Amino acid sequence: MSIQPQGEDLRKAVKWISEEQMSKHKKGLDKLIEEACIRFNLSPKDSEFLRRFVMEQNQ
Repeated sequence: MSIQPQGEDLRKAVKWISEEQMSKHKKGLDKLIEEACIRFNLSPKDSEFLRRFVMEQNQ
């Protein structure tokens, strides 16, 4: 069973990061997470969840 992000903005951020990782313009994961937090106006709590979620998915 996998944990799914709650909230529309979190889901959009996860999808955006995934799409960016597949693009030609490779950016570091930390940079993508930072940009997603700003782009989707995530709260500090949601930002921390996003960081943990994305890092776990990329192991």
